[in-house]
Amino acid sequence: MSDLLTLVTEPWDDYALIDSGNGRKLERFGPIRTIRPEPQAMWEPAHHDWDAHAEFVPASDAEGKGRWQHYRDVPESWPLKRGAVAFNAQLTPFRHLAFFPDMAPQWDFARERLGEGSSALNLFGYTGVGTLQMSDTGAELVHVDASKKSVEGARENAALSGMADRPIRWLIEDAGKFAAREVRRERRYDGIMLDPPKFGRGPKGERWDIDTGLAPLLKDCIGLLDDQSRFCILTVYAVRMSALAIGELMRQQAAHLPGRVEVGEMGVREERRGLVLPTAIFARYVND
Repeated sequence: MSDLLTLVTEPWDDYALIDSGNGRKLERFGPIRTIRPEPQAMWEPAHHDWDAHAEFVPASDAEGKGRWQHYRDVPESWPLKRGAVAFNAQLTPFRHLAFFPDMAPQWDFARERLGEGSSALNLFGYTGVGTLQMSDTGAELVHVDASKKSVEGARENAALSGMADRPIRWLIEDAGKFAAREVRRERRYDGIMLDPPKFGRGPKGERWDIDTGLAPLLKDCIGLLDDQSRFCILTVYAVRMSALAIGELMRQQAAHLPGRVEVGEMGVREERRGLVLPTAIFARYVND
């Protein structure tokens, strides 16, 4: 297992972390600026002239819901773009905006390892931005999410990107059950991306808890790889886990494969000062 890596999302035309500090962050999503809580921004902001369209006010419940306080009109949704992939942003009750910009380096990593004739699986695929980034290489994709609304949003993003006719299977499924069935079917993939939440529910009420569910799910994902497969990317947010811990889990489960395991942190570079705001941890199997 290699030394700890830091993967940094740099600003692009339709997204930037403008400033951060005092437990909050100011971001630009196309024409809309938002303020969201960010416990890891323990420092002082570069400036105090934060001018936003809306600010997320968290609730006290464990699910992380809250409400958006509007300072200006914000559309129900609005289009953003990264490369060839277009997608809708919106203010959700879970404080994010229907995609995760800090995944950008992982999208690029996967794109470099896929192409015509390859296949990839995106578990907990949400609104499909990562799926479409990988599909843009010509690979065949399987997109799995337990939320019907999320899969519908992913299909809308595919249409928005002009990718509605791409070879993508859009599945409303429990990720764990699907992966286990694929192992029994002796399926294989060139690449797998999984971004599990801390807690969740499957389409039939199945309960997901990352503390108990991650190890068996990752074992099944590794079981879908062979010595020709290129990657398995695991990202973890907002949990009391170490990158070293999930890296060791992946290393042990992928010990029979020829590649290596990389581990580290993900973060976003702030526009005003260039500092990196940490957001998540990751472990990934790589077979170059």
